[in-house]
Amino acid sequence: MAKRTIRVLVAKPGLDGHDRGAKIVARSLRDAGMEVVYTGIRQTPEMIVSTAIDEDVDVIGLSILSGAHIELFKQIIDGLSQQGRDDILIVAGGIIPEEDRSKLKEMGVANIFGPGTSTQEIAAFIKKTFSD
Repeated sequence: MAKRTIRVLVAKPGLDGHDRGAKIVARSLRDAGMEVVYTGIRQTPEMIVSTAIDEDVDVIGLSILSGAHIELFKQIIDGLSQQGRDDILIVAGGIIPEEDRSKLKEMGVANIFGPGTSTQEIAAFIKKTFSD
């Protein structure tokens, strides 16, 4: 039986209007053989959770630059949990201060990729997670 293609939702929560990095990551994950859904900018946590469930994704990649990452990510993680979808891998990227990273990981973010991270590293992390 063929293995299912990894499905990834790339989302920009909050009011952040800069999405070049998210688009680059989405394209590189697609080039790495994953199915990618990109929601665009200014998504609410509820919209992200709803899209993740509707699209039956395996991964949510959250890109944020606004500084509201802790509250927005918590709302997304809580929303997924309320829908019984704690199985969705959550990764994050963007401008996230070092002092907030451990708190985000405790909340359930599997990995955080800061500025300058190669897109190959992101794809490799996701693929490794689903090959174990």
